[in-house]
Amino acid sequence: MLSAIINRRSIRNYKRADVPRHMIEEILQSGILAPSSKNRQPWKFIVVTGNAKKDMLAAMGKGLIREKEFPLLPESAQHLNSAEYTLKIMDQAPVVIFIINSLGLDIYSSIKPEERIYEICNAQSIGAAIENMALTASELGLGSLWICDTYFAYRELSDWLNVEGELFAAMTVGYADEDPHARPRKRLDDILEWRD
Repeated sequence: MLSAIINRRSIRNYKRADVPRHMIEEILQSGILAPSSKNRQPWKFIVVTGNAKKDMLAAMGKGLIREKEFPLLPESAQHLNSAEYTLKIMDQAPVVIFIINSLGLDIYSSIKPEERIYEICNAQSIGAAIENMALTASELGLGSLWICDTYFAYRELSDWLNVEGELFAAMTVGYADEDPHARPRKRLDDILEWRD
């Protein structure tokens, strides 16, 4: 697994080759093996492939258009170009997995401090699941990209997905069509502070 950690990179260019279903299921299985706060296991996965991608991409595109006129995230407008690029990546990838926080509150909810703590704990749990999935994809010779730009089309994608819970993230999966090692990592010495 250490080699998967070392070699994993975010992939933004995919070959059009299909990914076998058993590989997708192995990736998802690794996700549900992640630790979760109070063993709540707050995740649900929706796998989008084939013809279903057309409607999903339309929902995402519709959300990006709406975001320009009636923004949900007005202070993040500078990231809309990146979200449009993400839409192209989602189109190119053969598999898009949506990760739902099945215990999550709607982002429009006003919440009490205790509910906010639950949301933070669920976010940590789901983050661990997504990382497990990304590492497993790498171990299987696949590339992946953890996507948060879905928040720019939160309403539209949530309506299209039609599930209870909170749309948390998406992940593209496929065979890489790029050199993933071109992007360097920060060095440990640059980000570490010891307090003895």
